[in-house]
Amino acid sequence: MQREEVIQAWYMDDSDEDQRLPHHREPKEFVSLDQLAELGVLSWRLDADNYETDEELKKIREERGYSYMDFCEVCPEKLPNYEEKIKNFFGEHLHTDEEIRYCVAGSGYFDVRDQNDRWIRVWVKKGGMIVLPAGIYHRFTLDTNNYIKAMWLFVGDPVWTPYNHPHDHLPPRKEYIENFLHKEGGG
Repeated sequence: MQREEVIQAWYMDDSDEDQRLPHHREPKEFVSLDQLAELGVLSWRLDADNYETDEELKKIREERGYSYMDFCEVCPEKLPNYEEKIKNFFGEHLHTDEEIRYCVAGSGYFDVRDQNDRWIRVWVKKGGMIVLPAGIYHRFTLDTNNYIKAMWLFVGDPVWTPYNHPHDHLPPRKEYIENFLHKEGGG
């Protein structure tokens, strides 16, 4: 099974229509998972129906030190203050730690910026797991299905603090720029 079946990415248009729409450019301009990896965004396809016993997930958690796990369901019925939270998730921000999200049901969009500050929409569906590196500006929204159940993984105790754009002075942002945006003449 291919990662591309559960994780797809493309450059976004500049429309301010409903954030839950795909926002493809015309013509569509897809981004490969290798291109995402160049930005530090890692991805896997895992067995979401058997996440409790999935050896591959166990191996990833051990190799990367993901000791803490929790789940979050994002949908109008399950998330208190849903409208406010969705707006907050869609605000451009960064974290000082990796953001690890494993979609075990539903789907949603993680938007990240490329070396030229253009938005890339990353559609993560059931079975897709992505890791956003510390210091990358990003945002999240549901798609039109209005539902995702995601496993959240952390190294050590969970840190939830978002730093809204701009926070370029933070060490993780500087490290991200140095490691991913300034190589090969980018950014």
